[in-house]
Amino acid sequence: MERSSQRIVVKLGTSTLTHPSGLLNIRRIQELCQVLSDLKNAGHEIILVSSGAIAMGVGKLALPNRPADIPTKQAAAAVGQCELMYTYDKWFSEHNHTVAQLLLTRSDVEHSDRFMNFKNTMQRLLELGVLPIINENDTIATEEIEIGDNDTLAAIVSESVSADLLILLSDINGLYTEDPHTNPDAALICDIFELTDEIISSAGGAGSAFGTGGMSTKLQAARICMQAGCDMVIANGSFPGLLYDIAEGNSVGSKFWGKKKEELS
Repeated sequence: MERSSQRIVVKLGTSTLTHPSGLLNIRRIQELCQVLSDLKNAGHEIILVSSGAIAMGVGKLALPNRPADIPTKQAAAAVGQCELMYTYDKWFSEHNHTVAQLLLTRSDVEHSDRFMNFKNTMQRLLELGVLPIINENDTIATEEIEIGDNDTLAAIVSESVSADLLILLSDINGLYTEDPHTNPDAALICDIFELTDEIISSAGGAGSAFGTGGMSTKLQAARICMQAGCDMVIANGSFPGLLYDIAEGNSVGSKFWGKKKEELS
């Protein structure tokens, strides 16, 4: 299928979708769905990789914190995934877009026949004008079969569908020279053409209490994307309107260039 516009994968982190309590940030998810619908109306193909199922389950079940044991974690995911997809279906339907749910584990990615089935399904969904929403299947995933974080999953999806751009929305503006939470003099790195040792060493630890990612997983995702020739941007999900600027190629957050610098000049 020929494409005259961008195929964009957008990964929404738990901190972007929920309040610190784990309950849904209604205003933000409504705005995200509106902006993504508008980008789709403009001709872009949009694929969503969404975290948040476990966190939303924790909130809905009124658990005091994210569970450590696998059965409770999977139960929270089962409850939260229902609410997550109901919410997406509701808000995207408001803008006349149809969504589809795809839940994956590492086995689906590593098994060649199953991965090919996934890619074929994705291709057909996009041809039908559907907006796919992907998450790890946390209701059955264990340490042996989990992908582990949705940053990596989003990069795998981006590579598999030959996306032009992956946007990781998180609770930070991008990649800094040092941790901006501890060093106010840390500087935002706007353009990254190569993952040098210096860049890798600037990554910190895990993110929010309800999430599983951190800057290190985002750099792993960047490596996958850059090797596949796909650009990747890390930006602050608190401001959904930034997606317009990113789609238009304006400088927002930190951009990891999938094309070599000499090819861009």
